[in-house]
Formats: sequence, structure tokens, C-alpha cells
Amino acid sequence: MNSSMTPRHNEGSSPVPPPPPAPASSATIKPKNMIEQMVRDAHARQASDIHIRVGESPRFRIQGQMVVLRDQVKVTPQLFEQYLAEILTPHQRQLFAQNKELDTAIFYPGLVRCRVNCFDSLTGGAIVLRLISLEVPSIDGLGLPEVLKYLSTFSQGLILVTGPTGSGKSTTLAAMIRHMNETSTRHIVTIEDPIEYVHTSQKCLVSQREVGLHTLEFQHALRAVLREDPDVILIGEMRDRITVDTALKAAQTGHLVLGTLHTRNAINALNRLLNIYNPDEQPAMRVQITESLISVIAQLLIPTTDGRRTAAHEILINTPAMADYLLKGNETEAFQLMETGANEGMQVMNQVLCDLVLLGKISPDEAVKASPDPGDLRRRVRNEGFDPSRSSNREFLHNV
Repeated sequence: MNSSMTPRHNEGSSPVPPPPPAPASSATIKPKNMIEQMVRDAHARQASDIHIRVGESPRFRIQGQMVVLRDQVKVTPQLFEQYLAEILTPHQRQLFAQNKELDTAIFYPGLVRCRVNCFDSLTGGAIVLRLISLEVPSIDGLGLPEVLKYLSTFSQGLILVTGPTGSGKSTTLAAMIRHMNETSTRHIVTIEDPIEYVHTSQKCLVSQREVGLHTLEFQHALRAVLREDPDVILIGEMRDRITVDTALKAAQTGHLVLGTLHTRNAINALNRLLNIYNPDEQPAMRVQITESLISVIAQLLIPTTDGRRTAAHEILINTPAMADYLLKGNETEAFQLMETGANEGMQVMNQVLCDLVLLGKISPDEAVKASPDPGDLRRRVRNEGFDPSRSSNREFLHNV
């Protein structure tokens, strides 16, 4: 193997004795860099993830679908140990053996970075690698809404990017960080588990910290971040009360905070945060969250008619009128304001899906799958001039 392509592991941990050697039968396996070759193949096929599991053949996730590779053999326990030896340090292997799971990242210079999760399962060990481009994407390059550039100019408050796992939240946040890095002079601190996109300081000073490498605990990094003179803080998932409390404190004391949630629509993000607190605390927390909130961007990835995927966004902007509705818990009125708030950059998911169908970018079936209200989506499409003459379109409009 070309030494320049040797994966660079996360380093910084004290060395420990390596785990016991694999059984002698593994000696029959020809030594080679098999994970690297899989990563190369996945990159060539534009796969987003590689799934490796004992007892199964490796699979790629391509355009959202799990694809079994014909040229791959089933993974044996011995082969799995060889995979671990290729991508993990001895200390990481010991941690995996102790904890039965491990998050880390590897870097193939000139190719990709990979976010790595190792875990134990019913059939044996497993590895999932998420391929991450070395080039930080731009808002324009991803075709994201222009309002994200405007949101990136705020000096304080809370911006949430929400959506299911694998919907591209981290990529959208990376594009926003890139825009800030190119257009403003601030100190950006990220706390990631692990680091995905690597940002080189340009106009901004960017400090990226990885849990387990640059800080022992996520909570420790959260407590320390306000003493690091940040202007912008990326904290990733709003996973628990401590994270939400820290995010709100930072947002209220002159910092711009970026975080993520696993909600499928924008208005539910507020409820998700409130549900972290006890019922008697929720009225006061509703006030704090509403006062801190700048925007919620709910994102889905949808297969396109040309075999790719596109992002669809529902966007809530916390204008004074929106804040009044959110404080009172008037979700219906808040949603209606999003529908009519295009001038402020707001939009609802069904309108975006309708536009994508009318432009021919996504199929009617995929739009229905992604829609929070298929009946409303069909009415929007019909009212805006969708051609019902084709059989697939007649089926789409059935029962309207």
C-alpha cells in the first residue's frame, strides 16, 4: 500500500498493551488493507456509508438504499479482527473490548474522512463507516435555501437543524460554518463526536474539539466552552438537559449556538426541547427557548428522479409574530405564519415537496412518502397545475 494513503487515526491516548492475538486460522488471510479498498470502492460508487458485520457480506448505502456487494465474502470473526487491526489503535481496540462500542474517525489523505462506529451485535462485531468529503460543502453548492446565509450573520441566539438520522444535518451545519468562515471574523468552536468536516481557519478562527480525543467528556467540553472566548458554538445534538441548559445560557450571553434535533418538522422542535424538562418547569423554559431561538430548519433527504438525492427544508424564522404564537403554544397559527412567511424566508415542507414534484425533480410517490400530510400535498399539486394525464399522476391525485 502507498504509505501516503495510510489512514491517520485519532491519536493522543496513552499506549496500552494490545489485545490478545487472533486465532491461528486468521493467518491464512492474506494481509492487505481491505477497509481502505472498501472505502475506495464506496467513494467511487458515491456511497454514503459502509456496513460491515460478522456473518454478513459488507453492504454500501447508495442513494439511501442498502446494496449488497457481489464481490465481497461474508465476514468471519477472524476477518473482523483483521478489520479492527487495520483501522483502530491498540488503545481503541481495548476500549471497544471493554465498552462493546466505540466512536472514532479515520482519515485517508486525498480521498475521504470516515466517521467510524464499532459495536457488538447478536451475530458478532460490526462496523459502520460514514464517508465524509474532504471538501467542506458550500450553501450554494448544496442548493440550500439562501436564508441560511442570512441566519449565519446573527451574532447571538439559537439555530436548530432538525431531521431524522442520515438526513444531512451535519452537512448543512458544515456549509453554514464555511459561509461564516469566508464572510466574517469570529471565533468558532465546535464540540463533535467525532469531528466530521475539517474546517481550515480563513477569516474566522476555527477551533474543533473531538470528544475522546481533545476532551474526555462531552459535558466537560460544554462547561469549558464559554471560557474559550467563542463567538459561535457548534454543539451538535441537543441530547439532554445539560446540553440544552448550556446552549440557552450561551445563546443568552452573546453567542451564536448551532445544534441539532431528531424531529421531522420545525414546530415540534420546541416541544422536543420542552419535554426534556419537568412539567412544572416547562412554562419558564418555553419563555427562555422562545427568547433565544433564531430559527429551526427541518431537513429531509429525498431520492430524485435522476437517481440522486435532494434536501427538502421546512424553515421557521422566529419573527416577533412567530415568537408570540410560540409563547402562547398556538401551533396552528405558527404553522399558518410559516406558510405565508416567504418574505421572511419561511416555508413549510408540503410546499417544498409540491415545488419539487412540479419541477420533475422528485416523483409523486417519493413526495407522498416524505409528506407530513399527503392529502394536503395532493391538493397543493393539483391547485398549482400538475398534469394529471399520465397514469402515475392520476394515481397520485386519486381520492383528492
